[in-house]
Amino acid sequence: MAAGHSIDPVRWRQSFEAVSSRIAGRFVRVEPRRRARRLILGLLSDLPRKNCWTIAEWVGEATPHGMQHLLCRASWDADAVRDDVREYVVEHLHDPDAVLVVDETGDLKKGIHTVGVQRQYTGTAERIENAQVAVYMVYTGQRGHAAVDRELYVPRSWTSDPDRCRVAGLAEEPIFATKPELAARMIARFLDAGHQSAWVAGDEVYGGNANLRTTLEGRGIGYVLAVACSHEATTGVGKLRADVLAKKVPKRSWQRLSAGAGAKGHRFYEWAVVDLTGPGTSQLLIRRNPSTSELAFYRCYSPMPVPLSKLVRVAGSRWRVEEFFQSGKGLAGLDEHQVRRYVSWSRWVTLAMLAHAFLAVVRADEHTRHTPSGDLVPLTSNEIQRLFIALVVRPVHDVAHRLGWSHWRRRHQARSRACHYRRQAALA
Repeated sequence: MAAGHSIDPVRWRQSFEAVSSRIAGRFVRVEPRRRARRLILGLLSDLPRKNCWTIAEWVGEATPHGMQHLLCRASWDADAVRDDVREYVVEHLHDPDAVLVVDETGDLKKGIHTVGVQRQYTGTAERIENAQVAVYMVYTGQRGHAAVDRELYVPRSWTSDPDRCRVAGLAEEPIFATKPELAARMIARFLDAGHQSAWVAGDEVYGGNANLRTTLEGRGIGYVLAVACSHEATTGVGKLRADVLAKKVPKRSWQRLSAGAGAKGHRFYEWAVVDLTGPGTSQLLIRRNPSTSELAFYRCYSPMPVPLSKLVRVAGSRWRVEEFFQSGKGLAGLDEHQVRRYVSWSRWVTLAMLAHAFLAVVRADEHTRHTPSGDLVPLTSNEIQRLFIALVVRPVHDVAHRLGWSHWRRRHQARSRACHYRRQAALA
């Protein structure tokens, strides 16, 4: 590299080969093993749209059939690769004070055949839309953050229709699970794998679920979970709404603390806690916006008393999951799967999680190795992705390859158009 540049493409290539080797044993045959590696590179690419067609062309394959076979029919276990992703993230981003953050995200869809799709509220669109929703769990610590688990939310409209589930590759008699139940399942999987986490954070969907809170208390895991203003909590004087308790907090009890650093500086709010009755140290954490006086509420539990600053840190870590959704979708194609069956969905999102985790680990390693000068911000995942593709991968294809793909696309589109016309004529 030129003088003054500390980036080492060879080290990044070695890191990618190491993470590829970590999952190699999950594939029975060498062909899907190599194709999975190429798919991960495609997910890390700068393609404006990422799917089997565009990635296959980008990596140099003649048709998308191999990529589609990898997602649909090849013999490999996506859940085993998911476990490899978890081990990779914990190994490289390990933090004794790490927080597990759970949250859901929706991918907008058309039609009714994609597994789990229905008209439902999704924060992606901030309204009710035809969407597929999944719950993710993100491991967040001082070195960085990355997703370590995922569960598809399958609505009752699906679980009550066994035939529809069978066609989509789900169990023939699926059992409906709420989003908090899916979160509890992922947390248990993390702990049962031998890992430790002192805290769990989540929004109102999870904070308002008493069963999830009880489960975490039973395992001795602290939590800071958002709740609605109408949430009722039991104090020494009885059960009161959260917004009523906030009005009883003395002025001297509010403290100005940062919930963490954001893009434009520290996120300062005013905070207060109210002691609740319950196991361990149970509290209601109240956040007040100093500009608008808007309030937010959190149910908190810890086996032992902790200072307010720690509760604020855990509450602030919840925003890391939003950063994961943004970068996972923007950099690793997390939401660009064009598949209908559950097996294909689980394989795509698991490899996308691995691609994003690779960027997070490289970022953490670079921050450890180099202290940026005052006129440079530290390397971001976005910048690492751009440099990795430009300096390490550098895909170059000849004219014949490009023309071959143009011919294949047009032939496929012609067949599709003829099929649509025949179907329309048959219905006329």
